[in-house]
Amino acid sequence: MIVVMGATGATGGATLRSLAALGVPARALSRAPARLTRTEPFTAPSTTPFTEPLIEPFVADAADPASLRTAFRGARQVFLTMANGPEQVRYELNAVEAAVDCGVEHVLKVSAPAAEPDSPVAVSRGHHLVEERLRASGLATTVLRPYAFMQKLLLLAPGVAAAGVLPGAMDDARCNYVDVRDVGDVAAALLTRPEPLGGVHPLTGGRAYSHRELAELLGGLLDRPVRHVDLGPAGLRAQLTGAGMPGWLAAHVVEIQRLAVARPEAPDDTQVRLTGRPPRTLEAFLREHLHHFRRTGPFIED
Repeated sequence: MIVVMGATGATGGATLRSLAALGVPARALSRAPARLTRTEPFTAPSTTPFTEPLIEPFVADAADPASLRTAFRGARQVFLTMANGPEQVRYELNAVEAAVDCGVEHVLKVSAPAAEPDSPVAVSRGHHLVEERLRASGLATTVLRPYAFMQKLLLLAPGVAAAGVLPGAMDDARCNYVDVRDVGDVAAALLTRPEPLGGVHPLTGGRAYSHRELAELLGGLLDRPVRHVDLGPAGLRAQLTGAGMPGWLAAHVVEIQRLAVARPEAPDDTQVRLTGRPPRTLEAFLREHLHHFRRTGPFIED
């Protein structure tokens, strides 16, 4: 049995769909399994339940180790992913301890780039702690380190739609966006191998884009100007918090953008090696979701 944590989130939901497409049963963990839907992560919500018969919804809370031990009972593998947040490390360590207690053989963890003890990204430092605990646990461990999700770009859609503005703090650095559905496909390929692959695997799209190039791409697809505005780290953080984003999350967004400045990003071949096909392209993703970026009222170019 494969247990998928974070089943109602982006990577957990994508992995469930990839496993189901392969005809592989899985146990989907969530505090609210009724939220499982057929919609892709980060798109408009749906009231249609996820009725795939191969998927077993299971109530468990990462804050409650006893519920995790119940959920992991009889499982051979655990797909470990949790939403970024102040309690992420504690929750993931709970999952590691439960996996050890229940005799799980293999954990596939979704981590992040620069998962190092002195990483400039706070979330990545947390991932490093969990990776270290996994290595010390004796469990077979495979780590995926995906770069920025294409789906997160939809958070910028309102500004593009309303004013034709794409804000950022990356200077002219390039970010290598990956479609979360590719993360799900790679995870499913790893979870269905006869033996765990192990190791650490970066996961990227096929091309890295600067925000200026992203604005040009969007403008061409929308057939109207889209302007990149570099606000700098302090300016971007202030805009995000002013729009209601929690302070820790705004700091994380800024840190990720500055990481792209400090460490130039280049494509990796993990996707092709493990699934036999190239990654989904950013242009294809934007075409698929272009309606989110279209203006709904008068657009005034200043």
